[in-house]
Amino acid sequence: ILLTAYGTVSLAVEAMKDGADDFLTKPITDFDQLEIRIANVLKTHALEKKVEELTTRLDAKFGLDNITGTSPAMQTVYKLVRQAAKSNASVLIEGPSGTGKELVAHALHDLSNRAQGPFIAVECSALSPTLLESELFGHEKGAFTDAHERKIGRFEAANGGTLFLDEIGEIEPSVQVKLLRVLESHTFQRVGGTQDIKTDIRVIAATNRSLSQEVAAGRFREDLFYRLNVIDIHLPPLRERPGDIPQLVSRFLKEFSRENGGAVTGIEAQALKALELYSWPGNVRQLRNVIERMVVLSAGGKLTLEDVPLEIREPASVPTLASGAVFGAPVGTPAVRTPSAPLSASPSVPCPPIGERVAGVESLDELERAQIISALAATGGSRKLTSERLGISRRTLLRKMKKWGLE
Repeated sequence: ILLTAYGTVSLAVEAMKDGADDFLTKPITDFDQLEIRIANVLKTHALEKKVEELTTRLDAKFGLDNITGTSPAMQTVYKLVRQAAKSNASVLIEGPSGTGKELVAHALHDLSNRAQGPFIAVECSALSPTLLESELFGHEKGAFTDAHERKIGRFEAANGGTLFLDEIGEIEPSVQVKLLRVLESHTFQRVGGTQDIKTDIRVIAATNRSLSQEVAAGRFREDLFYRLNVIDIHLPPLRERPGDIPQLVSRFLKEFSRENGGAVTGIEAQALKALELYSWPGNVRQLRNVIERMVVLSAGGKLTLEDVPLEIREPASVPTLASGAVFGAPVGTPAVRTPSAPLSASPSVPCPPIGERVAGVESLDELERAQIISALAATGGSRKLTSERLGISRRTLLRKMKKWGLE
């Protein structure tokens, strides 16, 4: 509140522009009115602070709203995202294809102080080195044969916001050098240009490769790797967090049922179990596509085991143990050939020789038990080798062994 003996209109306007909430001229004779005006300013500031707090809470909730999962691995991801979003540091998101790396990048942007700025994504693997350089930095008219006019690049377009570089491991060394310069100096030149252009952006990169291994192999610059890898977020494959599958299925069911008239109301336990037993080499993206297919081709009501695509259902219903197509293990996983005496098994579910199909198994629960018994027999009772063979963690194996009385 500005109190002055020089009460001119121009001074009042200038004071308001500089952030004053009110403007009073001397002398003050009505102190009741002064108290009211002070109280109004305090009330306004209190409301603004409350709105800011509520906005922060909503951002924290909805910034991660598109990512689903409550497994310990995903809780670690959420924690890192919330912490990293507060800074302007570069972030490297690593994980297999289909795990949701772009969703995490969006969450980092939405929870940051750059949320009102642009979010620009570039798919590095889809462009040749020449096109990628032009796409990132822009070009001047006449820079090359088809450069008929000046083009603004993604670094320029993302000014004040976030630039997401997907599949960063695919870029060529020549582009890596120029990218390193931008990260170090926050300036760049358009292709064919000579003028330095400043940019205020945050870079988030993603890769389905191990960049440290690419550095060791000489395919990726070590200095660029350290510039990008200030904060590292690793997204686990879906097979490492099977407990998240029911939540993901529920979410995708609601989404696609709504898009297709709402005829699908849920999914039966056997169908869900088949989805949980599959290894999902395509991760969350593959699961989403499968649920969409199931919803579109279903007759309505609850999805059943018959609605599960054959390629998902078949490995679970008649696994060939020699091929490695058991439990969560991808097809083609080498089978372990440790000779051993067969383990004691229930008479109703005999332990089959390695390489033969599990016969006489009706339910998915029986199938699960039979798979565990067979894998234990094949590995001489080694829990470590059995968990690797089945594509599950050792903790999950122990829990299931206890469930089926196989301890």
